[in-house]
Amino acid sequence: MKRKTFAGLLLAGLMGTAAWAQTADEIIAKNIEAKGGLEKLKAIQTMRITGKMMMGPGMEAPLIIESARPHKMRMEFTFQGMTGIQAYDGTTGWMVMPFMGKKDPEPMSADDLKQAEDQADIDGPLVDYKDKGNQVEYLGKDEVEGTPVFKLKVTKKNGDIQTLYLDADSYLEIKAEGKTKVRGQEIEGETTFGDYKEVDGLVIAHSIQSKMKGGQGPGQTITFEKIEINPELPASRFEMPAAAPAAEAPKPQ
Repeated sequence: MKRKTFAGLLLAGLMGTAAWAQTADEIIAKNIEAKGGLEKLKAIQTMRITGKMMMGPGMEAPLIIESARPHKMRMEFTFQGMTGIQAYDGTTGWMVMPFMGKKDPEPMSADDLKQAEDQADIDGPLVDYKDKGNQVEYLGKDEVEGTPVFKLKVTKKNGDIQTLYLDADSYLEIKAEGKTKVRGQEIEGETTFGDYKEVDGLVIAHSIQSKMKGGQGPGQTITFEKIEINPELPASRFEMPAAAPAAEAPKPQ
């Protein structure tokens, strides 16, 4: 009788563990649902974000980020009266950096292009991750500053590795750690997400803080002040414009 009772308890325990076990796909499904659901996410064709970027004391830059399907992005930021642009039209990445004495558009470096391609994904790395060539592995539960989280390891098609920390209650991202190679050197960074708000039925983080992993100081913080879903964005917004023609030298008298 005791053996039967023990066997029954053991079986019940195993069944209970299996019932509560989480898989990466189950966590991703709840993450998508928490953001508003797959239908609402897929209904986003374009997006415009207006906010500001803080890079240190007294260093604040107005910011506009525009995105469009299938894979386009444009970011403008103004500092000390000059406006920088980084854009990707689905094939070509380009930038205008007047802070570096470059007022004409020029192609991005290979490293900048890889980041731009990543940023141009409106849905992020989890939605349709298999179709994108990404791999996702569930690493179990952990804590981030006392908050229980689920850990997901994302290996992207381009080889970059990112660890996402999802709040165990809300299933929303609260932190990400990533590795990427810049000029042959591996760089580790971390990003914190917060101030989630609802916009047209979608739940979107309005504060994003990024810095080198283990680095001191606040790093870079982007605060969203306004998010527009499906604004009209012509394709020309993302295409690299031609350089301004050079001024003609004055003719000799």
